[in-house]
Amino acid sequence: MNWFDNSKLFDLARRGLRLTHIAAVIPLSLIFIIVGQFGIIPVIAALALIYGPDAVLQNTYAANMSNTLAGLWMGLQLIFSYLLLYVILWAWLKWYEKRPFWTMGYEWKNALMQYGRGFLLGALTFGGAVGILAALGALSFEQGAPAKQGLLALPGVLAVLIGWVVQGGGEEIIMRGWVLPVIGARYKPWLGLLISSLIFSALHGMNSGVSALALFNIALFGAFAGLYAMREGSLWGISAFHSVWNWVQGNFFGFLVSGQNAAGGSLIRLSAHGADWLTGGEFGPEGGLAVTIVLVVGILLVLFWKKGKDLEVANDSDVISADNETAV
Repeated sequence: MNWFDNSKLFDLARRGLRLTHIAAVIPLSLIFIIVGQFGIIPVIAALALIYGPDAVLQNTYAANMSNTLAGLWMGLQLIFSYLLLYVILWAWLKWYEKRPFWTMGYEWKNALMQYGRGFLLGALTFGGAVGILAALGALSFEQGAPAKQGLLALPGVLAVLIGWVVQGGGEEIIMRGWVLPVIGARYKPWLGLLISSLIFSALHGMNSGVSALALFNIALFGAFAGLYAMREGSLWGISAFHSVWNWVQGNFFGFLVSGQNAAGGSLIRLSAHGADWLTGGEFGPEGGLAVTIVLVVGILLVLFWKKGKDLEVANDSDVISADNETAV
């Protein structure tokens, strides 16, 4: 497990003039995320102008809206909720740490392969949790509005996917692209992994339907995501994994995503029934034991799967190609 202590993510973080102190990383990560959320203001203002302030405040503006339009609006909300975060991190790296944005794990080499692999693995992993629930008899098909389900919902479902790509990448770039490598490179890798996972879990603490198991699972996802990124030495794969995990959960199977409804419809709609500790209850499957199982299996595979050396695409300490100077 040489990749754990010597991940290329740490080499990339050390390319800057300085590494942010741990006492600043923790509060700054929260500040960056909170301030980044203000990017949604133009979208909310547009909704209020078109549909009225009361409809926005009461969240009823989508009631009589076409599914495609609802998907477009949700996609825009996801994009603008995280777009500013990218800008904030770019500015911090440029003017404080003195390193380019791509050193957060976005080198161009193997990017397409890593992103595609992460997308596939994310879909399959969440599908594994659904399979566990189905095997235990905890799922049933639910018939929703025809325009919001199946092929008729496809335009809205795809519109939301674009938003999930930005949202998933945004959460990864702050947690596994900045918090984990900065702390791991300056102090210890395990400390970066632990703190980034705990912060990630804490950020979901106010979500609807949250439980102790839900928070544990979110921290577990953070640990899996951190290990995946460390072993691959890149952020492309885990960004795709995170994005498709949310999209498949909410807009393919029709579940709640961390306690939130996903607008834009779903290709199929499943209803989970049974004990909350298994299904996740009002938090969605992420709050249940089925997701715990697939995440534990995922962590073990990343740690010990010897044939997974292709994940270690860029973990040696080579001199980084000059081509990356024009990267993201």
